[in-house]
Amino acid sequence: MRLIRGIKNLPSYASGCVLTIGNFDGVHKGHSVVIHRLAEKGALLGLPVVVMVFEPQPQEFFLKDNAPSRLTRLREKIIHFKHLPVDNLLIVNFNQSFANLDPAYFIQEILVQRLNVKYLVVGDDFHFGKARRGNFALLQQAGKQFNFKVIDTASYSVKGSRVSSTLIRDALSNGDLATAESMLGRHYSVCGRVVHGEQLGRKIGFPTANIQMQRKNTPIQGVFAVTMTGIGSDPICGVANVGTKPTVNGGAKVLLETHLFNFDQDIYEKYVEVHFKHKMRNEMRFQSVDDLKRQIQLDTAQAKTLMQN
Repeated sequence: MRLIRGIKNLPSYASGCVLTIGNFDGVHKGHSVVIHRLAEKGALLGLPVVVMVFEPQPQEFFLKDNAPSRLTRLREKIIHFKHLPVDNLLIVNFNQSFANLDPAYFIQEILVQRLNVKYLVVGDDFHFGKARRGNFALLQQAGKQFNFKVIDTASYSVKGSRVSSTLIRDALSNGDLATAESMLGRHYSVCGRVVHGEQLGRKIGFPTANIQMQRKNTPIQGVFAVTMTGIGSDPICGVANVGTKPTVNGGAKVLLETHLFNFDQDIYEKYVEVHFKHKMRNEMRFQSVDDLKRQIQLDTAQAKTLMQN
């Protein structure tokens, strides 16, 4: 998969391409189905598969801190896309200039001139351009004019529910990891680089690998039984807390702290992935560090039991 940052860096698509556009937050089962169907069409036409995503996501640009929590950061999306039949992943910087593009300009200059699209798959609720004037119907009209086909992504259901990033976000918020997993096609996970913390965990006998979540709103919060990958060949079991550490300092930044069982290696700066298997409780504020330590002991025992089972 080739990573393309910005429309100005697009290669020449002399014969054209097949394209899908969206946020693809979570890169869930519904997204996977869309991309596999697009790849089938690409193979039939002998054209490369191109996926266009936006960074930041449009709602994040417009709503700032009031935007919905994000399932996957850009690097996490890239990792998941690598497992799908995508030839080119185009990352478009969503800024005021891009938001103000005339819909006709977006179609003619970007879709037709730069991408030479022959087959386009988007959601029927897709809007683009200044004041969101561009929509699915306009794309269909343009397709007839410029000779490209426009197809709706359609819906994909699991247990009677249409898979969506919103439903996955809701499931995670409610601690329903099983429903989130059924829609994602994998356990929910967070990737990141291990950073130095305040060393409190080590002082009380529970050293942690810390990852800054790099987001104010997170879809997941609390204490979990987890595994960590990215260190050696096998997953390592542990217990993790996602939150703001209210007992210690109660900051605004969300931190993912993972205590790994039977593990004592220096993994600072390692890029790892934490997979959430079971939610045990919500984050709590304790009266003292000793109370916190006793609860961590209970959490650790419970997590070990859950992972053994």
